[in-house]
Amino acid sequence: MTIIEAVKIVLSENDAMSSKEIYEEISKRQLYEFAAKNPQMIVNGMIRRHCLQLNFPTSSPVKYFSIAYKEGKSLKYSLLDESKKVEQDNNISDSAIHNEKEMLPEEKILKAYNDHLEQLYTTVLESVMDKHPSFFEQLIVDLLLKMGYGYDSKSGITVGGPHDGGIDGIINEDKLGLDLIYLQAKRYKESQKIGSKDLQAFVGAMENVQKGVFITTSSFTSEAKKFVNRQQQKSIKIIDGKLLAELMVKYEVGVKVNQTFNIYKMDTSYFE
Repeated sequence: MTIIEAVKIVLSENDAMSSKEIYEEISKRQLYEFAAKNPQMIVNGMIRRHCLQLNFPTSSPVKYFSIAYKEGKSLKYSLLDESKKVEQDNNISDSAIHNEKEMLPEEKILKAYNDHLEQLYTTVLESVMDKHPSFFEQLIVDLLLKMGYGYDSKSGITVGGPHDGGIDGIINEDKLGLDLIYLQAKRYKESQKIGSKDLQAFVGAMENVQKGVFITTSSFTSEAKKFVNRQQQKSIKIIDGKLLAELMVKYEVGVKVNQTFNIYKMDTSYFE
């Protein structure tokens, strides 16, 4: 019998139990003989890796258990009921799911990594806001080139200035310049949203060019988003501050990798 099978037996006879209670019941009934120094930790790990609400690098795509509720500082687990899967998935709060006491080391690493990214996104945008508008115009050209647009690393130019006609950058997707992408950059504070009029002016400035990307450090109003969705004459993509920061980090524009870590998981097929 495996640990998972032992946990299933215990939970099939009980409504909900903590990982500690499950381990104690397994030991009491001698359902599994543990060789580890900390068997309770092993049981907790097995449950969490196969738990519906939990997804992290070493979690299993196969789910057998669900978080039923939180009692005190402990989570109560139950067997997964496929007929109530959606209900069970939404039944527990985020704070309970990320219960520090029961999180596995790899879960803590993932949470810390996500916290690191959120802080980095904020720092990246703050750094952009501290620079001159011309810096932002060059940044969006660099970003589009890093993302693979343009035929080479020199196929993007900035054209921003007092008489830019509403276009801040141009990406040549082919050597003859037959296929162009026009760029508009608005380095605005978070409270200053981009409205539909800004996008209408951008479309007007594009003239015969069909592709355009409007990038801002702030965000877009709902009317602006509707305008883009209804736009049929041009192909317009909008990038707000949140997505801008994410793309800068992903494509390493203004940031660089400092250190990497490997997260390992057991190769169970080796032990079969």
